[in-house]
Amino acid sequence: MKLAIYPGTFDPITNGHLDVLERASRLFDHIIVTVARNTSKSPLLTPTERVDLIQRTVKACIKTSDKISVELFQGLIVDFAEAKKASAIIRGLRAISDFEYEFQMALVNRRLNSEVTTVFLMPNEKYTYLNSTIVKEVASFGGDISNFVPPLVEETIKEKLLKRK
Repeated sequence: MKLAIYPGTFDPITNGHLDVLERASRLFDHIIVTVARNTSKSPLLTPTERVDLIQRTVKACIKTSDKISVELFQGLIVDFAEAKKASAIIRGLRAISDFEYEFQMALVNRRLNSEVTTVFLMPNEKYTYLNSTIVKEVASFGGDISNFVPPLVEETIKEKLLKRK
């Protein structure tokens, strides 16, 4: 079985993430979406909220949702991949600006564990500008995020922002 890890903060999961995940599900037998606890970021959603939201969103939006699971993760992604016996780490590339960082991380990960391959996937071009930070920024000013995230995510983000006010 070809198992891959798709790591990220996913605060929140966007249509771009889902597009990459759908593409990856055609290449791998199973994918574990790993929700990172990133201490350098200040997320809107708790790790547990993100896991739950991703699980519900994947089930609602991806035809091959039975091939996808979601787990919390902390530490080195190559250690997680090794523990799960995954052969690949999936990374999305939106623009040239992503490439330098992702390339460096792939080389570091290869140095740490040469058995795990990083696979770069590009989302549909209509999502190349999209990231979670933009979604939160637009939503925080009352902007329409319906083209950026599925309805379930939009509703969750709006509720969370209302509670913060």
